[in-house]
Amino acid sequence: MTAELPTSPAAERNKQPILEVLQTVLPAHGAVLEIAAGTGQHVCFFALHLPGLRWQPTEPDAVQCETIAARVRARGLTNVEPPLVLDVHDSPWPVASGYDAIVCINMIHISPWSATEALCRGATRHLVTGGKLVLYGPYLEQGEAAPSNLAFDASLRKRDARWGVRDLDDVTRVAAGHGLRREHVIRMPANNLTVVFEKTV
Repeated sequence: MTAELPTSPAAERNKQPILEVLQTVLPAHGAVLEIAAGTGQHVCFFALHLPGLRWQPTEPDAVQCETIAARVRARGLTNVEPPLVLDVHDSPWPVASGYDAIVCINMIHISPWSATEALCRGATRHLVTGGKLVLYGPYLEQGEAAPSNLAFDASLRKRDARWGVRDLDDVTRVAAGHGLRREHVIRMPANNLTVVFEKTV
């Protein structure tokens, strides 16, 4: 039963606002790769409401992949592929190329900066030209942020010095270096952003 599976309260809160953005930026049909799919709550919700898309969830943790698979089975979804173990630092990524979009939610602030670089590098390799990289989470903007995000940043760095809320300009610069042009910045609830990049090469 889904009730017995691990559940993220944050994913429950943000899945609807993120879906509303995805409905405007993703194609009606195609293939989407999710990086750091967590408990699978997002991919199940998105797959239910965007049935024309085939979803490939990935997670670096094999146990989490089992949770995702169980959640997909419980939901009876037929447009979600079996989850794959994938760390963005892997080279090459163990997935096919030719994705129309890559979605990554709440990862880059709880991983080392090298993960952001690896994510952009992998996105360029696995997206079709014109494909979208969609990132969601908290950001600094020119070093500034809401007090809650500054406090969150401090708490992250205390837990792991390699973590932290990233500056949007820094992420944009790394993405541009891999042929990903920033297309949209959408303000979300709880001082988060959805940032959409387009592969231009």
